[in-house]
Formats: sequence, C-alpha cells, structure tokens
Amino acid sequence: MKYTKATNYALHTISFMIERGQNEKLSVHVLAERFQVSVTYLSKILTQLVKAGLIESVSGANGGYTLRKPPENISFMDVIWAIEGTGSFFECGLQHESKCPLQKVMNEAETMMEQYLQKKKLIDTVYIVADEKL
Repeated sequence: MKYTKATNYALHTISFMIERGQNEKLSVHVLAERFQVSVTYLSKILTQLVKAGLIESVSGANGGYTLRKPPENISFMDVIWAIEGTGSFFECGLQHESKCPLQKVMNEAETMMEQYLQKKKLIDTVYIVADEKL
C-alpha cells in the first residue's frame, strides 16, 4: 500500500504547524517554500485540510493558515482521511465481492491499521523531532 505525495505533504504541513504553534498564521508561500513544492499544489492540499476541519484559512493582510483542531487531537488517520478519503484500499473486483475471503482479510487488516493510526497523534512526533534537535 502506498499513500500519495499529497498525504506526505499534508502530514508534514500539519506537523510543521503544530511545531510553530496553534495561533501562528502561516501563508501558503511560506509552507510551499518550506516543503519545496508549488504554491498551486499545496493550495489544493490545504483546501482539503480546511474542508476536513483540521486547519482554517484566515484572509487579509495578516492572514494565513492556522490549526483549527487542538494539536493533541489531530491523528495521523485524520490527515490521511482528509487527503485519501475513507474508501477501502483493496477492492475484490470479482463477481463474488460480498463473499470474497480475500476482501474480508484485507478489510480486517485495514481496520487494524486505521485504529493504530487513529491513536497516534502528530503532536507526539513533533516533540520527538524537537527533542532530537537538542
């Protein structure tokens, strides 16, 4: 299984926002420069994070993006769902999909992974990274 680059950028963006503080407004230009990605591409990712309620967009001269949810409440899975959606990774695709034994195993594995990633909060990794800089 492989997540898209958009998920990678979204996870890093949220982590960076947590590191910078919940009240700091960051422009799309600052974020795009930080991750060396185009403003247009990152804007699309930020729009998805706004729609998911993870961040908010503040317009105006002192505007930018800020965290909407408290950092301690943002899980890896919240970000992944915001970008990738909630659909199953594996689809049997055969006529017997509802009875497919392969689908059953894959769904169970995906559920376990989602539960694990829902428990893991991005803020925990931010502090680990911050500690390594000391």
